[in-house]
Order: sequence, then structure tokens, then C-alpha cells
Amino acid sequence: MKIVVVIARILLGLIFVVFGSNIFLNFIPAPPMVGPIKDFNAIMQSTHYILMVGFFQVLGGLLLLINRYVPLALTILAAMIVNILTTHLLVMHGGFPIPIFVVILWFLVFWQVRAAFTGIFQAKVIS
Repeated sequence: MKIVVVIARILLGLIFVVFGSNIFLNFIPAPPMVGPIKDFNAIMQSTHYILMVGFFQVLGGLLLLINRYVPLALTILAAMIVNILTTHLLVMHGGFPIPIFVVILWFLVFWQVRAAFTGIFQAKVIS
């Protein structure tokens, strides 16, 4: 199982480094966009919000690749993954296979470091 998790961590890191870097360097051409996704992308580009998305994708991916601060990387990338899934669901209305694959990779890596998140999932009563 450890080998599977290492492969998942490296794949997840590579996915986010490559696609995050593509936001800055544009080495993977984007397919033609129509409808709401075209408008959504135009807003992301014109406000430069996409640059922040790219930065955090690269940061989270690099942390996974160097195997340092993995819980922090997973936290950063969880927000990215939620946004990716939401965009595919509400704006693109499809294209789920790759995002679902990324979610599976994320959970494989998360399961190995779940102890780092125990404080978040504990129910505490504040009196």
C-alpha cells in the first residue's frame, strides 16, 4: 500500500505542477470554449485571479513532489479540487473522469497522513 500512496502522491503532485505551470507558461493549448465556460475563463483571466489559482496549484504540487508539508499541500489542493469539481458540475456540465481520478489520488495520499488532521475532526465543546 505504501508504494500505491507514493505513486498517488507523485501523480497528484505532477498533475498540479503541470497544469498550474500551464496557467503561467501556456504550453498546453486550451480547447475552444463556448458558452458559460468562455465567460468564466474571460473573467478569471481579466481579473488575474487565475494567476493565484496557478500559484497555489504549483505550490501544492511541489510540496507533494518533495514530500514536505504534505498535510498543508493536501489542504491547499482540497480547495482547488472542490473548485474544479464545482466548475465541472455547474459551469461545464460534464467532464468528470479526470477530476474524479484526482479526488481518488487525493484520498489515497490523505489516508496516509490522516493523523495530521485528527484535531480538525475532533468534536470539542467550548464552554
